[in-house]
Amino acid sequence: MYKKTTLKNGLRIITVPQKEAKAATVLVLAKTGSKYEEREISGISHFLEHMLFKGTEKRKEPKDVAEVLDKVGGEYNAFTGEEYTGYYAKVDAAHFDIAMDWVSDIFLNSKIPNKEVEKERGVIIEEINMYNDNPMMYIDELWKTVLYGDQPAGWDIAGTKETVSKISRNQILKYIDTQYVASNVIICIAGKVNESDVIKEIKKYFGKIKTGKAKDKPKVIENQTDPQVVVSYKKMSQSNLALGVRGVDTFHPDKYVYDVLAVILGGMMSSRMFIEIREKMGAAYYVRTYNSSDTDTGALATFAGVDNNKINKVIETILKEYKKLCKTKVSDKELKKAKDYIKGKMVLGLESSDAQASFYGSQELLKGEIMTIEEMFKKIDKVKSSDIMRVAKDIFRDNKLNLAIIGPFEDNKQFKNILKFK
Repeated sequence: MYKKTTLKNGLRIITVPQKEAKAATVLVLAKTGSKYEEREISGISHFLEHMLFKGTEKRKEPKDVAEVLDKVGGEYNAFTGEEYTGYYAKVDAAHFDIAMDWVSDIFLNSKIPNKEVEKERGVIIEEINMYNDNPMMYIDELWKTVLYGDQPAGWDIAGTKETVSKISRNQILKYIDTQYVASNVIICIAGKVNESDVIKEIKKYFGKIKTGKAKDKPKVIENQTDPQVVVSYKKMSQSNLALGVRGVDTFHPDKYVYDVLAVILGGMMSSRMFIEIREKMGAAYYVRTYNSSDTDTGALATFAGVDNNKINKVIETILKEYKKLCKTKVSDKELKKAKDYIKGKMVLGLESSDAQASFYGSQELLKGEIMTIEEMFKKIDKVKSSDIMRVAKDIFRDNKLNLAIIGPFEDNKQFKNILKFK
């Protein structure tokens, strides 16, 4: 069971002891990401994440930072999303002190040397190139563009080559001072740890974290009235597509209805989309449907990589499967399978200490409250076939459809003509 502790400076600590574990994870989360950025500094959250590995007063060079955990076989990394950024170290529980010292050092004491800022621009630009050259990865970013356009919710997390080329060291330092403050940060410790010892260690290492009020993200503008199509030209033998609708945020009472609906459609190998598009049509290697719910946005979409000559047929098939849910109730058997699949995946996914830390820490950071896995299971179990049909009828309408395509197509005309339910 987890425990929440709030220090006088507003820093929140979540501890998740696992008696049978042999590892321990230190995870620091800051409530800031690409949705919090302005156009001229688009990508700064991600840029900063890279820079915290470039040296501190104690560990002067990037190699010095890396060697600390390499010497004990630890796992360490960082990640940037739309709403939060995280830094973690996972080690043999016997080396917990090393992990705590390391994470706190890079988070609080990184020097952000200007020579490293200049070098890292090239690294990040190559990362952007890598994503842009991989349609299966880039389709996720293009999908956001269809939904939100030119606003933070629609921008690439990594920024653009132009913005990354201009972000300065001073802007990065200012961003740290504004966003990496006690009230905007959560430290989550999971694994084989002693709670009281952990709190003492955090007070010791994070006692000097800055305080203040962080900048909030702007409100997302959503005003769709017609089907939207965005096509990105790329000459290749396979097209990648995302076809779906806007969904609900993580606070919405229908959030779990969307989760179950997505699994029924394309969340597993025996799902409807997988059977129709891969097994029957032989038109795609990968096909999946998933629901995403942030604190202020949500979307449900089907993604697939398909033969260029079969793309129209695949789009029509996806729409056909969407419409089926509006006309025919899901059977009790199929509904139970989807629920059990979700619950089984959650159990398997939470076996490790780093997964536990992320599960509890991200909830507290984004929602200000934590649900246990058992409480989530109850929400999932309450979903009825009538709920699936009700939501399907509401979202699967012509004027709510959105389509993103990467492939050898010059414009979106042919797709606008078929983007409608029959």
